[in-house]
Amino acid sequence: MTGQAAGRRTTRLLHRAREARLAGERTAVAPRAEIDASWDRAVRCGVDPDQSPESRLLEAEEIEHRRRSTALGELMPVLRAGLVSIADATQQIMVVTDAEGRVLWRQGDTGVLRRARDICLEEGAAWAEAVTGTNAIGTALAARVPVQVHSAEHFIRALHGWTCAAAPVRDPRDGRLIGIVDISGPASTFHPATLALVDSVARLAEGELRTRHLAEIERLRAVAAPILCRVGGRALAVDVHGRLAAVTGMAPVDRLPLPKSLRPGRVWLSSLGMCRVEPLPGGWLVQVGEGAAGETPRRVVLDLSRPRALAVRLTGPLGDRTQRLSPRHAELLFALAAHREGRTASELAGDLFGDATRTVTVRAEVSRLRRQLAEVLAHRPYRFADGVEVEVVRPEHGADLLPHSVAPVVAEARRAARAG
Repeated sequence: MTGQAAGRRTTRLLHRAREARLAGERTAVAPRAEIDASWDRAVRCGVDPDQSPESRLLEAEEIEHRRRSTALGELMPVLRAGLVSIADATQQIMVVTDAEGRVLWRQGDTGVLRRARDICLEEGAAWAEAVTGTNAIGTALAARVPVQVHSAEHFIRALHGWTCAAAPVRDPRDGRLIGIVDISGPASTFHPATLALVDSVARLAEGELRTRHLAEIERLRAVAAPILCRVGGRALAVDVHGRLAAVTGMAPVDRLPLPKSLRPGRVWLSSLGMCRVEPLPGGWLVQVGEGAAGETPRRVVLDLSRPRALAVRLTGPLGDRTQRLSPRHAELLFALAAHREGRTASELAGDLFGDATRTVTVRAEVSRLRRQLAEVLAHRPYRFADGVEVEVVRPEHGADLLPHSVAPVVAEARRAARAG
């Protein structure tokens, strides 16, 4: 049955089963096993069936930070192509959350989007079971399987007028759950095929991630191959997840277990012993048995002499390389060069924006920069790593330093140059 035909009788039966379950009574009509298990979890978490589904929304900056920090952003074109037109046509909306159940994107029927605000199904809201009880997003997150939740199957009464179907999206590189894709709408829009549709689109998204990963491995292999020929000995190139791209002098492995906080230099790897690790674009070069070698000096030249050609030059174990910089990243590196002892996120926010509360933006920018300069940047606090020599090349006239910048740390340097 679909639509209104499924609505009246099914809803009555669901209501009876739910009320009996909450009262600890037996009933002839039992909920599905996955719903019954979810109700148990909601009770244990202390969720009130009469509560409002409202939750404290994330700030806009935090939402943007989470969007940039997840692979889901890369998959949104696939998800939109597979679900948004159908959601529009069936008076439903597509909702995408992160691995915590926080809504990051939603799109679909305009009227349903407005109605969704009444149940706090909006960007930044929390839909984990511990907050909102049984619902497709939270239950798929808890059970790690696709699930459809209809009408009174929702634990909170305020959601009984809704139907939803959700499926988890995993990173095929390591199987880690990265988020949930969901279709939600008024209970009258229920259709048993919705869950299969949502699950198939989630699998398409995972396939897209797999394809992109293979392309990244190929790019890493192209960069690593000539380096491996030059370094000799036992060495391998792996991506940031430890997946093998290239190897020399030893048997290949599918995946190299890496520490969570891997840094360049000498490191003990349980499967290989003492190694020397150096960053590569998109991964790491691991030289086995290189722990006794002396440290190779690292040098950073921050070239701010030409406003339209901002760059940073690095000298390290793999030779020299130059990287162009955006004005924001040039400001950030200048602030770190001016404070070699290190800066907290709030201090950097003050340096760059004159507002110590803009820590989310600062953390996002530093995270992007560290992907390219991991060998010379450290954190807690943010700083140039110990042993790194830093030189700042300024314009001929110090007052011309980053002329378009309004960052307080740069403005102060320009004032000092004029005064001198």
